[in-house]
Amino acid sequence: MDVIETLRRYTLIETPTGDRASLDALAEVLEADAARAGFHTGREDGHLLWSRPGRAGRPLLFLSHYDTVWPVGTLRDMPWLVEDDTIKGPGVYDTKSGLAALLAAASRAGHDGPEIRVLVVADEEIGSPTATGLVRSEAAKAAAVFGMEPPHPDGALKTGRRGSTRARIEVTGIESHAALDPDAGVNAIDELLDQLLRVREFVRPRPVLLNVGTIEGGGRTNVVAGHAHADLGLRFLDPENEEAVLQALTDLVPVRERARVRSTLLAHRATWRPNEAGAALLARVAEVAATVGQSLDGRPADGAADTNTTGAQGIPTVDGLAPRGGGAHARHEWVSAAGIAERVALLEALIGGW
Repeated sequence: MDVIETLRRYTLIETPTGDRASLDALAEVLEADAARAGFHTGREDGHLLWSRPGRAGRPLLFLSHYDTVWPVGTLRDMPWLVEDDTIKGPGVYDTKSGLAALLAAASRAGHDGPEIRVLVVADEEIGSPTATGLVRSEAAKAAAVFGMEPPHPDGALKTGRRGSTRARIEVTGIESHAALDPDAGVNAIDELLDQLLRVREFVRPRPVLLNVGTIEGGGRTNVVAGHAHADLGLRFLDPENEEAVLQALTDLVPVRERARVRSTLLAHRATWRPNEAGAALLARVAEVAATVGQSLDGRPADGAADTNTTGAQGIPTVDGLAPRGGGAHARHEWVSAAGIAERVALLEALIGGW
């Protein structure tokens, strides 16, 4: 398998989250490549589940995703491009090169190792709302979990992640004419702004990242707004502050007597704290890396992924096994060709010799 050509094929099939036709098109290609690498393939709600038999014992689970943040048409002004060691294109770093490297490694590795299971998620970029249960159940069967997300910029693996939650605050007010009878109405936008200020004040003294990502509401300037909502992105360093902030969102009460306020979780990934199980797994991966002439270490990361779920379950987990590069979610996204070769060698050693 020519791994660079494989990555090119994957990149030229654009796969934004939620575009089922585009995702299905890449799924067909991925499943064919996985079958050639010795995997049995299947799907569950658009998520790809592959397995390859091995010796008795609990399997190794590799977690990846095939959705990207890039809409169809991005290739027109962000084309596939290879310049020396740099490969560019939408999704090459996050994380189609990880899929290409994993399948190349599996096709080269022998079948004398443990059973290998692979879960390729279809909605990771929006918090895996339909995949988290599947991630949890697959991880519960595994001896160890390897995340195929990008590594730290220097190639180091990831041994913990901030908790990540997408939440929505919805306000229902009362519509009325903004000039003739304003007091008959209750402005949902005004109520929402006050609620956001409350949340910000609660979060301010805590080690929590808060981003108001979208606000929508109202319709006309001569109508008191009857509905409004805001979507929040929250990142947590520890379970204690995570629990406190999520409870505060649940406990929001209206400032205005006739307004109604409701908070809902759109997606939730628990805080993955570095732990002994993860440290032991990292040490073992580093030993395997040394057998192919590589030096490898790891540290926690700020970004969230499906390994939040497995690490928080207490299952031995490391992430960042995709090739090194940079520019995740950015127009300059790139991956290193040499980094791809390095990861193929490492993954082959992990699969074949664990």
